Amino acid sequence: MAPAGDREGYWGRPTSTLEWCEENYAVSYYIAEFWNTVSNLIFILPPVYGAIQTYKDGLEKRYLAAYLCLTAVGLGSWCFHMTLKYEMQLLDELPMIYSCCVFVYCLYECFKYKNTVNYALLFLLITYSVVVSIVYLNLKEPVFHQIMYGTLVSIIVLRSVYIVLWVYPWLRGLGYTSLTVFLMGFFLWNVDNIFCDNLRALREKMPPVVGAVTQFHAWWHILTGLGSYLHILLSLYTRTLFLKHRPKVKFVCGIWPVLLVEPHRNL
Repeated sequence: MAPAGDREGYWGRPTSTLEWCEENYAVSYYIAEFWNTVSNLIFILPPVYGAIQTYKDGLEKRYLAAYLCLTAVGLGSWCFHMTLKYEMQLLDELPMIYSCCVFVYCLYECFKYKNTVNYALLFLLITYSVVVSIVYLNLKEPVFHQIMYGTLVSIIVLRSVYIVLWVYPWLRGLGYTSLTVFLMGFFLWNVDNIFCDNLRALREKMPPVVGAVTQFHAWWHILTGLGSYLHILLSLYTRTLFLKHRPKVKFVCGIWPVLLVEPHRNL
């Protein structure tokens, strides 16, 4: 991890238990880690659009919750990297746990009748969230959070692989793309942590705009934000197929994927 703040900034001395490799207040006096902050827009804007589309299509509220939880992660991460305050760090890390619990519920309830609630799974996930929150607030150990988060991601991956291999094989492209993009982000997250000194030295020799490309924690945001968004599309696509709707992926401005769902019509 990076050392304490390199420059004085608006938010004062960092109090978070983690700092990343981006130089503090190098771009803006008001934003501690500029690139790590603005890269969270991918967590915020597309999921808001997805939530609106889900509401318009009259789909189940748990998918609306999934999109909004992803937005909450982005907002929390924005506040954390902008301030490097411990309280804002919690707004980043704890919603990661909560959003993954929502993803797990959605994915494991894809093949149930409409308007049913799995109270046992709901209780288990709520309990998991509460226990992780309490332990983390007292322990304040980032590795604990990372393990608990990684456990949920592993559960999501296993279920996704099952769906694209044995239930809806034609969704492999979407499923594998989501997983690959997420793993690429995880790889760059590790590079940023392990080779921080080398990256900082490299940036000193590069123009600021070019050096921004080496902000690999920002790339982690971009890639995991895209991977998480694609996962929600996969989960929602699976669910709407089971309900015999007619889902279709379209691209906004020819770039960003969205899912449009037409209800099943009895002929």
